[in-house]
Amino acid sequence: MMPAPGKLALVGAGKMGAALLGGWLSGGFSPRDIAVYEPHPGDFLLNLAAEQGFALNPPPAPASVVVLAIKPQMLEAAAPALAPLFGAHSLLISILAGKTIANLSARLPAARIVRAMPNTPASIGRGITGAFAGERVTAAQRESAQRLLGGVGAVEWVASEKLIDAVTAISGSGPAYVFLLVEALARAGADLGLPPDLALRLARATVEGSGELLYRSPETPAEILRKNVTSPGGTTQAALDVLMAEEVLHVLMARATAAAARRAEELSG
Repeated sequence: MMPAPGKLALVGAGKMGAALLGGWLSGGFSPRDIAVYEPHPGDFLLNLAAEQGFALNPPPAPASVVVLAIKPQMLEAAAPALAPLFGAHSLLISILAGKTIANLSARLPAARIVRAMPNTPASIGRGITGAFAGERVTAAQRESAQRLLGGVGAVEWVASEKLIDAVTAISGSGPAYVFLLVEALARAGADLGLPPDLALRLARATVEGSGELLYRSPETPAEILRKNVTSPGGTTQAALDVLMAEEVLHVLMARATAAAARRAEELSG
């Protein structure tokens, strides 16, 4: 086992918190270095704590790194109870959508803050996280954040905190857009006469396989599309002529992600 970057406190063990915890444990971090704070632990978390040996809801004490994975709306009420987790040099890694560094530092005794936005494929180790390090975060702390966030997938650092809202709109919320595409493709298949269950299987497998192709290929999506899928005058070209007419899909995606980014900004209040 390898040590965590000092004592590690995970606050919130919902879907994303549990995904991070699972990544740390499977990645070889020592459970003895981890304390998890979850006010309503389910059987899975209780059994995992007993099996792995990490502390569950111990008396709060200063940690080297505090990972905040509660719902953004809970921050105000939870902040007083979280204060004992912070020492003078503790690093806070927040995955709370919309909550700015200024907002977090006003409510918590934390001066060294990394804002991060993972996404749901983190639950299978295939997530991607956008992150921004506040000005007081040291190089060593940034590396610690890289190790911890990298336990569930790739990590990309942005140069401006404002860009975290854009990350939220693109990759944070992005899996839902892909799932909606599967729904729409399956519905279209049923409208064309396929049995609905078959249409759904075809749509799911198509998106699953296409995602894996993107993952394995060094080419851009446009290159894969042009070279490997679309034949001039063929069936795919006929469909793309509709999807790409007046850039309807691009415009709709731009409007959708702009709405998500606005909502992330609104949550900072």
